[in-house]
Amino acid sequence: MKNRKTKILITGIGGFIGAHLAEYCLGLARTEIFGTVLPKKLGGVEEKKRINHISKRIKIFECDITDKISATRILKKIQPDKIFHLAAQSSVSDSWQLPKQTLWNNVIAELNIFEALRELKMNPIIQIAGSSEEYGLVQKNELPVKETNVLRPLSPYAISKIGQDMLAFQYHKSYGLKTVITRCFNTEGPGRGRQFVISSFAYQIAAIEKGLQKPVINVGNLNAFRDFNDVRDVVRALWLATEKCNFGQPYNIGSGKVHQIKEVLQTLLFLTKKQIKIKIDPKLMRPSDVPIIFCDSTKFKKATGWKPKINFKTTLLDTLNYWREELNS
Repeated sequence: MKNRKTKILITGIGGFIGAHLAEYCLGLARTEIFGTVLPKKLGGVEEKKRINHISKRIKIFECDITDKISATRILKKIQPDKIFHLAAQSSVSDSWQLPKQTLWNNVIAELNIFEALRELKMNPIIQIAGSSEEYGLVQKNELPVKETNVLRPLSPYAISKIGQDMLAFQYHKSYGLKTVITRCFNTEGPGRGRQFVISSFAYQIAAIEKGLQKPVINVGNLNAFRDFNDVRDVVRALWLATEKCNFGQPYNIGSGKVHQIKEVLQTLLFLTKKQIKIKIDPKLMRPSDVPIIFCDSTKFKKATGWKPKINFKTTLLDTLNYWREELNS
């Protein structure tokens, strides 16, 4: 079996991180890439668009993982060596409007995968996508945040991610599943959905340049501070996590640097020649928000040797150019 390819399953392969991860894995030696997208009736058409350019090099399956029978059938067919479980309701903002769906999608889908693997007597390495949102209300004296910090979630999304974390820990301890828990801090870059802050700003600027929007950007809370990371650095980190991290343990992935949302917007505005006004939109304000958070990723860096390579301004420019190209196509 020396020449056998490593079978990699990416759930949610048509998502923002999933699509970038698929491209990264295609560049590795002796890999075979499989991925799940939602059925067409549940929105799978949009997901497939993100991976259309690599669709001939990967095998895509339509599957709603919240359906246990479907999840089991896919796992039995593929028999993966590694699973990157990225399928989720990934928007903090949307989780306020859809709390039940967020908890169901994120926790039950993972549970179905774990139970299916037990039934099939399969034990691949499974990367579980946690989030910095799990830390929630972090005190200033707790910064930068370590994995041992108290979890004080401030959104239904954060609760769902804590549930995923705890399931991954429990199934490793109880059944020996090879779970690796990553807690990524804000992940940005080309292809990010419009509902997320940097992509929202970039899209609106591109739309203004194109004459599709009045020269006014609608914004929410500009005072928050975040640890932003380029998706291309993050997918490299996720791969390293499955290669070198201990099972059942959480690992922070982030730059350890902090940027205020206001500063991010100002940087993007410097990248356009248009004169643009800023308008605070109450609808974009959350019932509760994390004022500041950035990470201590010492544990992950020691385990893997990873460090970010892409400059933050490059991330911003690439995101803006992505939307410029999208609106021109």
